Amino acid sequence: MNFDLTEDQEMMRDMFARYLDENSSMIRVRAASQTGFDHELWLGLAEQGALSIRVPEAAGGMGMGLFDAALLMDEAGRTLVSGPLAESLVALRLLALAEIETELLDRALTGQSVVTIALHDVATNPVQWIAGGSVADAVIARRGNDVLLFALNPAAHAAEPSLANTPMAEIDFSAISGTPINIDMAAFAAGVEEWKLLIAAGLAGLSKESLKLAAAYACERKQFGQFIGQFQGISHPLADLVCEADGAKMLVWKAIRDIADGKAEAGAAVSIAAWWGSITAARCVAQALHTFGGYGLTTEYDIHLYNLRAKAWPLVYGDPALLLEEAGRRLYAGEVTPLPDAGDCPIEFDLGEDAAQMSAEINAFFSSQVTDEERAQFHYSWEGFVPSVHKKLSEAGLLFPGLPADLRGKKLSHYAQMAAMDAFEHHGYNNPAANVTQMVALIIHRFGSDELKNEVLPKLMNGEAICSLGYSEPGAGSDVFAAQCKATPVGNGWRIDGTKMFTSGANLSSYVLMLCRTNTEVAKHAGLTMFIVPLKAEGVTVQPVYTFQDERTNITFYDNVQIPDSWRLGAVDGGVKTMSASLELEHGGGFGKYMRKMHDAGAAACLQITQGGKPLIEQTQAQARLARTMAHLWLAELITFRAQWVIAEKKQNLAYGPMAKMFSSEKFLTDARDLLDLTAPHSLSLREGPTAELNLFYRHAQGATIYGGTSEVHRSMIAERNLGLPRTRA
Repeated sequence: MNFDLTEDQEMMRDMFARYLDENSSMIRVRAASQTGFDHELWLGLAEQGALSIRVPEAAGGMGMGLFDAALLMDEAGRTLVSGPLAESLVALRLLALAEIETELLDRALTGQSVVTIALHDVATNPVQWIAGGSVADAVIARRGNDVLLFALNPAAHAAEPSLANTPMAEIDFSAISGTPINIDMAAFAAGVEEWKLLIAAGLAGLSKESLKLAAAYACERKQFGQFIGQFQGISHPLADLVCEADGAKMLVWKAIRDIADGKAEAGAAVSIAAWWGSITAARCVAQALHTFGGYGLTTEYDIHLYNLRAKAWPLVYGDPALLLEEAGRRLYAGEVTPLPDAGDCPIEFDLGEDAAQMSAEINAFFSSQVTDEERAQFHYSWEGFVPSVHKKLSEAGLLFPGLPADLRGKKLSHYAQMAAMDAFEHHGYNNPAANVTQMVALIIHRFGSDELKNEVLPKLMNGEAICSLGYSEPGAGSDVFAAQCKATPVGNGWRIDGTKMFTSGANLSSYVLMLCRTNTEVAKHAGLTMFIVPLKAEGVTVQPVYTFQDERTNITFYDNVQIPDSWRLGAVDGGVKTMSASLELEHGGGFGKYMRKMHDAGAAACLQITQGGKPLIEQTQAQARLARTMAHLWLAELITFRAQWVIAEKKQNLAYGPMAKMFSSEKFLTDARDLLDLTAPHSLSLREGPTAELNLFYRHAQGATIYGGTSEVHRSMIAERNLGLPRTRA
């Protein structure tokens, strides 16, 4: 897996960034607003090699890949480049491939002429709005089964007022003659697909920059005596959108990677990247402008330029919703399209050979060692714990593959650990029992007494016992450091008194890992200690709490529960340090695997359900909604991959784990609701089949935004650590 650019790409991006910071400043953007075109900037881009980036070397270009062009467009979007850059990059590549018009190509590569592209067939759409049409010397267009070059007189197609005053023009191709050029329809169609990716990359850069402007303003603007960035009404929407803006860039990367790998879903990935980039840019600039309040409406502040350009760039193609419908056809109706040559792409989402081997070993275990009766008991919650499977996994050495070698683990790479978790989830057996027990085993190994290591640890490792967590309390919510359950020294041991809430699995577990208050005279986070408490000890009461998710949790009561000091973990009042050991097993995970299974159930249900005598999946709206679910699934996986990658490679981590959890849980919930609607009223039934699965996913998703830290907590973390906003939980 890799999210890093190559050294050459870093240098190229930095070069373009420096040039554009100076030459596409907001002063220059404003100065070019009358025509929407900065001629001096265009000449400079040509001199920097930007215009020739996708032109083959044999034709005098740089011959670089689609990923390199996307990096350029990201910077162009960030700085609101005044000119039809995405269109020209595509048109110049097509012109070079045609191997004619060398004089025009030479002039265009040096910035003296502008060549653009018509995005729709001029045979059926003879009058079109053309990006750059008011400054272009030529347009490449499709007419039926031919590709033609139309020479233009810029004076005849002068710019006219438009939403963002970009240099577009409405051109009547029936009134001008075109010259056929040696480009086949597949190459032209691939060029249009390339445009979609390039404009999406530009919109991703624009989106992220608009959020940075908003965050900077929120850190300097005060209201009611506080910086407005401290108000969650300001910071939380920005936190949501920074996930979506980062996702826009990663969807472009995924599409390029898919093209390079020849994946069947590559065409749909292009459509989804373009659709997501368009709607995300609109949301980002709207929220960013809202952050500025009334000042954002004035022309004095630059944010209005981003607001207008976010619409001007993509809408020259038409309604973005049509891109989602296109993705639906490509995913569910077999539509195919020619795609551009990707070139080299450094981004990689494959986990590697050792991860593949780990997955194969787990798959083989479930195929050969698990019975149908055992499989029927699987469930995403603690209730899916099957003791016989748990024991067999231990015997096969697969129970805790993520533990280090000194604890009889497999010493797996981080990516192999990820693959193991994914494989368990694929088989529906990634229930919390093994994951929590693995964490507790690690803590005992690091901080436990010899007695715990000799008496408790072997039972955990041998699959004879499991553990639950005693963190939350009725009045503490997500603030674990507010724990009031007391541990009082008594003789050579401790007395535990208090209540723990949401002690899931306590009815199945032998032990609970407890965080207890041992000192009330210090800061609340400094007066905590961790213990292992046997759940069969005298004074422990486990009371069930049932949820509508087919999931049981518990409230546990501790009344004069006596344990020896040897069952303490770590130093007295050192519970926070002890608890941090569990972070070694933190993977920045999300709900992507559940979302994939939910999508598949939704697609299966749409194949089964008929409306008007035809399967529901043949309806355009059904295809589009399934495609939207797929888009959210891909985004959840990509954001999670990045979170896991920065952990594995020890890269800078800007709250990427919270972003993965928050984004995926929120989309899991909204998509569960939408797929339930799409397949209604069949989805109300609990009959065995895909609609019953959707029913369960809908109930499961309700808790996804709550447990493991609520979305509100994660939004605050994202706002502070990714956008640099002030602390919002004061």
